[in-house]
Amino acid sequence: MPGDKSLSHRAALFAPLGDGPARVRGFLRAQDTLRSLAAVRDLGADVRDDGSALSIGPGDFPATGRAAAGAPQLEIDCGNSGTTARLLLGLLAGRRVRALLDGDASLRSRPMGRVVAPLRALGADIAYRGADGRLPLVVTGAALRGGEHAMASPSAQVASALLLAALSSSAPVTVRGCRGARDHTPRLLARMGADLGGWAPGDDAVTLRPGPPLRAVAHDIPADPSSAAFLLGAAALVPGSRVTVPGVLLNPTRGGFLAVLREMGADLAVAPAAEAADGAEPTAAVTVGAGALRAVRIEGAVRVATLVDELPLLAVLAARARGTTELRDAAELRVKESDRLAAVAAGLRELGVTVVEHPDGLDIVGESAGFPARGAANIATHGDHRIAMAFAVAGLASRAGVILDDDACVAVSFPGFFAACAALEGAGSSG
Repeated sequence: MPGDKSLSHRAALFAPLGDGPARVRGFLRAQDTLRSLAAVRDLGADVRDDGSALSIGPGDFPATGRAAAGAPQLEIDCGNSGTTARLLLGLLAGRRVRALLDGDASLRSRPMGRVVAPLRALGADIAYRGADGRLPLVVTGAALRGGEHAMASPSAQVASALLLAALSSSAPVTVRGCRGARDHTPRLLARMGADLGGWAPGDDAVTLRPGPPLRAVAHDIPADPSSAAFLLGAAALVPGSRVTVPGVLLNPTRGGFLAVLREMGADLAVAPAAEAADGAEPTAAVTVGAGALRAVRIEGAVRVATLVDELPLLAVLAARARGTTELRDAAELRVKESDRLAAVAAGLRELGVTVVEHPDGLDIVGESAGFPARGAANIATHGDHRIAMAFAVAGLASRAGVILDDDACVAVSFPGFFAACAALEGAGSSG
């Protein structure tokens, strides 16, 4: 399985902040994460790649402080990666650099204001170059002050941007409303020696006090649970299947998918690995076998945050479960790489499934005997990797398959997805 996407982004973006080179193993070589790696290289970090691992050192990465008057503008292309753009905003807000951040048409349509506004409250100099709240924008290093921000809903990207900015601030920065959001950033900053004031996983608030330089740490990146979910979901649907994925990241803020699988009655087993040393992320071997599924209700902002990337796949599983599955509090899906609620609803209807769309969710009437459509379903992916993979899984378990209008988009997070599916096909006990 490919390395975790969230941890790969952070390894690339955080390593230049250490006091020496950091070795990175298991880095996800996908379009989004390679954007983060290219960005820090363009910013002066010393990036070396021997083909099996990366070495990332500070090199000439911008130091803390105001950008010089008239500093040249560095242009950074974030591609389709919202994580790259939003975390860079916080990372560069208090550093001696002036950078224009831009992206593709999809990323230009995604909201940036929820990160920009709290950064500006800390004194960040960020100017939009097009529509307000959207890329492109220019961030110019400024003298940052401390402050406090309460998030309206859990967001790892907002919290991460603020904590990265806090490294360059003159006083502590506190972020509240973190419970349920992915906590990879405070975990990694704590390993690197940042002063988080006694923060512990599960806390709703985290305070970072600026202090001495961070230390370099090794990054051994486990398998991505969001990518593994697609193969495990296929195993749950395709009769006679049983798939084990070893070394999967088991961070509690990413465990919502497995919890829902259990509620749906899936044949699921999780074997945790030995406790990781020096605060590294926990992992497990996860096994799923085919079996009958039942409908569930998924709701609550905190819970939805723990499985937001897997919701398109869960919708496909719900379409084959007994009863009506109800999804609520998932309006965030409308501002991802696509409007995922609309895209999922349209794709399921192509498969003959009855779906009711709500502003923040879906009602999906399960068809446990099989998807009603008799012919191949034409799926509009909208260039969204998770929509493409979710409906590819549906195709594996349908009578006539599906036709995706774009299969190349899976390279954003899981370039080897179709090869992995082909390798499992007919693998039997050796799979």
